[in-house]
Amino acid sequence: MTREAYGTDMKDSPTIGMISLGCPKALVDSERIITKLRSDGYHLTDGSEGADLVIVNTCGFLDSAKAESLNTIGQAMNENGRVVVTGCMGGKQEEEVLEAYPNILAITGAHQYEQVVEAVHEHQPITHNPFAHIVPPEGLRLTPRHYAYLKISEGCNNRCSFCIIPSLRGDLVSRPLHRILHEAEQLAAAGVKELLVISQDTSAYGVDIKYAESPWKGQRVPAKFYHLCEELGKLGIWVRLHYVYPYPHVDHVMPLMADPDSGLLPYLDIPFQHASPKVLKAMRRPGKQEKTLERIRKWRDICPDLTLRSTFIVGFPGETEEDFEFLLEWLKEAQIDRAGAFQYEPVTGAKSNEIEGHVPDEIKEIRWQRFMELQDDIMKAKNLAKIGQKMECIIDEIGEPDENGHVGADARSKADAPEIDASVFLRDAENLNQGDIVTVEIEDADDCDLFGVAV
Repeated sequence: MTREAYGTDMKDSPTIGMISLGCPKALVDSERIITKLRSDGYHLTDGSEGADLVIVNTCGFLDSAKAESLNTIGQAMNENGRVVVTGCMGGKQEEEVLEAYPNILAITGAHQYEQVVEAVHEHQPITHNPFAHIVPPEGLRLTPRHYAYLKISEGCNNRCSFCIIPSLRGDLVSRPLHRILHEAEQLAAAGVKELLVISQDTSAYGVDIKYAESPWKGQRVPAKFYHLCEELGKLGIWVRLHYVYPYPHVDHVMPLMADPDSGLLPYLDIPFQHASPKVLKAMRRPGKQEKTLERIRKWRDICPDLTLRSTFIVGFPGETEEDFEFLLEWLKEAQIDRAGAFQYEPVTGAKSNEIEGHVPDEIKEIRWQRFMELQDDIMKAKNLAKIGQKMECIIDEIGEPDENGHVGADARSKADAPEIDASVFLRDAENLNQGDIVTVEIEDADDCDLFGVAV
């Protein structure tokens, strides 16, 4: 039976533009939205041009992110005029969006996938066409084929003084373990070689559902952080943990990371944010992070290849020069492998705005530069020590041939997450493909990246 017999060709289906801003958690929200829209028969594009309707998934964590979101909405309105807004700014910041753009078609809050799809159906109806309603089992993604984000929960139970995420996304809501594992299996079967586990608080997984057991592979597995890591590690692909708070039970996954038969990478993304006990208390940070140096040493004793990535805030209200010096000394001791720093930025609605002793912008800038200079020295020393080593790397992108016909590639080691960490540049990518995992001999290094050849 032909397509024409149904009266609507696929090419006649409406096209929806998807613009996704903010963190990987928002990206997963966008992927769920486009998966449902594609299954409903819509065509998809990544911008306003050529779209019948545009969805903008916003970020509202920082004022600068809000400004970017509002600017993006404005561009979509100017270029297209038919816009649905979702994400963090669609929650408690809805009035701010509507004040700026009262003519948007609809607005919804974070992870409200059904409402977004309903808005699209209402404002851009589609005629049913069975030829167009085809979506792969793993859904549609906005990442390259070889890696994917796996969201295990929504929201957060912490109440850090500088953060408004709980007011935007609510309290912790963990997904049942069997659903997470089923999605992970589908992604692996579709050719994904690396899963990046994300949430607002990954190591708190299961607390809200009282670690409810799920049936899986003939057994009942509790929804606990350790068991999540253990089961994901059996998939035969790389598994990378993000947004992990240093609760005591995190110690238990170190043997899994050290096990060569486990796919759980020796990598932890822990947002330490600071080291001074006084500043951590003002930040209301969980996890007793002022006692982490000893634990980091124990982690590295168990798993010598462990890579730690983190973020820090400099110039937090009340931060003294003594507090900042404490942070620098802590950083020298901790030797964090991958670290970034942000200058404190007041966020509307954050409790930290009420703390006395806001640090002048010029002092924040100086402290940020001092932090980054120290961290650059740490990373450069670690990189130079890797020259001559052989390490497994995943190919992210194959380059174009140069004038001599040589083809290089951009790759990443187990120590590097996509888009936020360093790269391993290969000078010879002959017979290699995107997503391949190959052994690379490191020949050179700079402050950030490594250079080598596949062997």
